[in-house]
Parts: sequence; C-alpha cells; structure tokens
Amino acid sequence: MDHSSHALLVDSELNEEYLLDSVVYGADDQKIGTVSHVHGMGAATQVIVDVGGFLGIGAKPVALTTSQLTFMRDEDGDVHAATTWTKEQVKALPEHHH
Repeated sequence: MDHSSHALLVDSELNEEYLLDSVVYGADDQKIGTVSHVHGMGAATQVIVDVGGFLGIGAKPVALTTSQLTFMRDEDGDVHAATTWTKEQVKALPEHHH
C-alpha cells in the first residue's frame, strides 16, 4: 500500500474514537494487527495492538506508543497505521495485560 498520499492524523485525533479497530502495517507493508484498545490521547497515547491469531482468536495484545506508529487516513477516510517494525519484532514484545 502506498501511504505517501495519505493524510496524517493530528495529535487531537490520536484517541480511541479515531484509532480503535484501525489496521497496523509493518515495515514490509504486511498487516501486523489491529488496534484493540487505546490508553490516553494525543502524542503520549498508548495503543494496544492485537497481533497474530485468526479473527481475534489467539491474538497477542502488545503495547505500542503513537510515537512508534504513524497514523493516517486513506482516500476513503479509513484510519490505519504504519510502522518501521516487522510483524516478528512486534510479536516478540511482552504481552500487554489490561
């Protein structure tokens, strides 16, 4: 997916309303996971991403910060994120416990 034409979200949009259920793409443009929970808002937001699994079953929740992700909106208005991390690197993070 070419993210170069996608509009970046501003800090005021970095909250649960915009980020929940957005897809996260890795360095190789592979789908890493989906945002399942959001802690906080703005630049210091912690985002919980469900990695792996199938249809939400067996997925591992890991915590990332918005500084590790670039959230943007595509031509259809759908919010998603990109990161320089690979799926393997994100899966290796410790499991987040609510």
